[in-house]
Amino acid sequence: MALQEELKTQGDYLFKNRSYLPLIILGIGLSVHCYTEYTEIEGKENWITESFEYICLAVSLLGFAIRVYTVGFAAKNTSGRNTKDGQIADQLNVKGVYSIVRHPLYVGNFFMWLGIGMLTENFWFVMSFILFYAFYYERIMYAEENFLRKKFGNEYIEWANKVPAFIPSFKGFQKPTQSFDWKKVLKKEKNGIAAVFIVFWFFECIGDFAENGKLTIEIDFWFISALLFSFIYLILKILKKRKVLD
Repeated sequence: MALQEELKTQGDYLFKNRSYLPLIILGIGLSVHCYTEYTEIEGKENWITESFEYICLAVSLLGFAIRVYTVGFAAKNTSGRNTKDGQIADQLNVKGVYSIVRHPLYVGNFFMWLGIGMLTENFWFVMSFILFYAFYYERIMYAEENFLRKKFGNEYIEWANKVPAFIPSFKGFQKPTQSFDWKKVLKKEKNGIAAVFIVFWFFECIGDFAENGKLTIEIDFWFISALLFSFIYLILKILKKRKVLD
């Protein structure tokens, strides 16, 4: 198989499974976090160490905010999550965030996962995650752009020649032509924010277990946030099922 076709085949497979395969990295990260907490030597606390988990949360929420902005202004049947039928694009998004970067959702995903990776407090794991992410999403972006190029032809090529793939360039920003769609955001991104707080809470619990040798559930910020956003997720799930968000 030629390299071009091989990259496309790999990208199509990773695209269809992009919501599940990163869980392997999550499991590895959790193991690294446990090892770090178990072997960590207690030192003098400072504002960075005391606030580190919140710094990680801010990074993840930045990624979520990018996804919300992207989905909220995107045209219908574009910029969606995984679909059983593969890629969908009724039209080409070129305004708003798509005027500064071609793959804003993957930029958002990067920061969401980076914040979680930082929780391990392991420099080499974070560097490995960045390299894995580049390898993983490079193939997904290749397959996606191959699909868009075939569907939109010169329109896509002209846009891609002006807009970078992953590192944003703000000099060519164009305001979105559509109004922000909160219903679309609530329907499509409801699980993202819940997942972030659940994962952070889980890291907190497992880290305490690795450090102290016993599993305790504290009623703290992480527990309350995970519980709250899980409840909101369930409410939105019901509203979606009843087509209230359509």
